[in-house]
Amino acid sequence: MQEDLFGTPAVPTPPNRQATDGQPGKAAPLSAPPATPRSKGLGVRPVTVDEALHTLADALPQRLRLGTSSWTYPAWAGLVWDAEHAETQLSKQGLAAYAAHPLLRAVSLDRNFYRPLTISQYQRYAEQVPADFRFVVKAPSLVTDALVRTEDGRGREPNPAFLDPALACTEFVEPALAGLGDKLGALVFQLSPLPMAWLDRMPLLLGKLRDLLHALPSLKPQASDGVIAVEVRDPEWLTPEFAAVLRGAGATYCLGLHPKLPPLAQQLPLLRALWPTPLVCRWNLNALHGPYGYEDAERRYAPYDRLHDLDPDTHAALAKVIAGITAAGQNAYVTISNHAEGCAPLTVQRLAEQVRALQKPAAETVPPISD
Repeated sequence: MQEDLFGTPAVPTPPNRQATDGQPGKAAPLSAPPATPRSKGLGVRPVTVDEALHTLADALPQRLRLGTSSWTYPAWAGLVWDAEHAETQLSKQGLAAYAAHPLLRAVSLDRNFYRPLTISQYQRYAEQVPADFRFVVKAPSLVTDALVRTEDGRGREPNPAFLDPALACTEFVEPALAGLGDKLGALVFQLSPLPMAWLDRMPLLLGKLRDLLHALPSLKPQASDGVIAVEVRDPEWLTPEFAAVLRGAGATYCLGLHPKLPPLAQQLPLLRALWPTPLVCRWNLNALHGPYGYEDAERRYAPYDRLHDLDPDTHAALAKVIAGITAAGQNAYVTISNHAEGCAPLTVQRLAEQVRALQKPAAETVPPISD
């Protein structure tokens, strides 16, 4: 797959990265410029970005939509907002300013994982963004978590609604379609880690997933770019049988960049088995923190105003995938968490620069995947 679709050369890592914190491989933090405090009562306004960012955005493939996981971070002042704002204000008023940034043409609605959004909530989001903007929406844990969990995240008992087709439709797909319409990009069923004993029952789980996917309504009449994607947290899912279930239902695989899963290159066979397919990718957590490292990442990276731990290998690999898939005429939705490198908007910019470096004239575009 890499030879046929992603054959462009990797972009070399800039040589001037310096170590920080006394640890090898730690890059010098890149941070947001200072922002001016704003008086209460004034709305959230977009930052005035450098012309170079507009030039960078114009050079990217039109089929590529980059974004972040949510947008309610006060420390993005100077990067996304023109001034400091409270998280609550950003939650209500920040999306329009976020969508005005030239590189941010998508966002992941992660809050839906914890409590399903209503049609009217989706509509309010859709009204704040331009026509070319797309939403990546996580399915509620109600149907994607095998366990009912306590407040601290511990599994308490089996979830009877796990992979329930009717609930997936009524609590997720139908409201999202009705509220977002053509601004819907990807609906992501992120299957939470399974109990060890369940992993030995993969044929049964694949059957339940097949039933769910086949029960979902078509997205195309209301969302021309819409795609259903399945993201997993257990590598045991990554089999030809899993690919066959997705392909049979017209769904795709969501590249999950997370330490619980193999590196990106080892997940690519799933995309080859599904080709041609859009790219849906969520960069969730830097591998150096390990599979249970969210709290460590939060302690190290908050308030998310600078880059701490650069991951050039993931940047190079992901940029090649994006360049190849978009050149072959497929859409790409890539959303990035602050836990990837410390500051999602700056990671988006670094990735965009790598993708731009891989762009070729039309006559030299990478050919579609072949055996």
